Amino acid sequence: MQMQSYVLTSAGSSTHYWLSGPEGAPLVVLTHGATIDHHEWDATVTILAGHYRVLTWDVPGHGLSRPADFSVAGAVERLVAILDTVDARQAAFVGHSLGGNLHQELVFHHPERVRCMVCVDCTWNFQKLTRWESLLVKSARPILKFYPHDMLVNQSLAATTSSAAAQEPLHSAMNKLSKDEFIQIMMAATDCLHYEPGYRINKPLLLILGDLDRTGNIRKAMPLWAKEEPLARLVIVPDTKHAPNLDAAEVFHGELMGFLEIQLG
Repeated sequence: MQMQSYVLTSAGSSTHYWLSGPEGAPLVVLTHGATIDHHEWDATVTILAGHYRVLTWDVPGHGLSRPADFSVAGAVERLVAILDTVDARQAAFVGHSLGGNLHQELVFHHPERVRCMVCVDCTWNFQKLTRWESLLVKSARPILKFYPHDMLVNQSLAATTSSAAAQEPLHSAMNKLSKDEFIQIMMAATDCLHYEPGYRINKPLLLILGDLDRTGNIRKAMPLWAKEEPLARLVIVPDTKHAPNLDAAEVFHGELMGFLEIQLG
């Protein structure tokens, strides 16, 4: 699938994004997970672009959108700027891990821009953490500093997918990051966590969870999140880790296309 590449430059940094699919069709935005890049969605773009306008991007601090310090607020601001640049008032948002966290922040601050959301193996931004969970978040930086770069990459890959084919593009993206960049992204990502009692997104939500995901508290949080959102549906994919979109692509794409057909037509 032919994709047109673009660059949005502001405040001294450049954010790379790509568009494909028919102009005038409903827009679907795909946002990758932490420390990887837009190539996570290559297979998904091929499937979606026959029906929808598709936008992928390298989040600041990732892929071609480097050098840049990653921040949750900064990434959301840049995503809004991209939407404005492509003249998209609303879109459907599909995010894996950190991508889903960024989309939760987008809908929290700019609900009018979001038509519906698909969140794949990401924690619930607005939950109340236990004391133990809060302690783990606070202690992560000094622990990560003791890890060699290769160990950070290899453990992240092992937690994400069991597929060697899926690990190859992820490994390439992660290896481009220095150890300091890797840790900076992982720690800044925790800024998405802010307890908002009573808050509901109130948009159609498809939550997809790998049954074997042991990343953070995602396996616990997503079912709790689904119970709190009146318009949410939870799909648990057996025998997959942190990236069921890669390890069970046929299942993932079937659920995604069915959801988008209902929401976008």
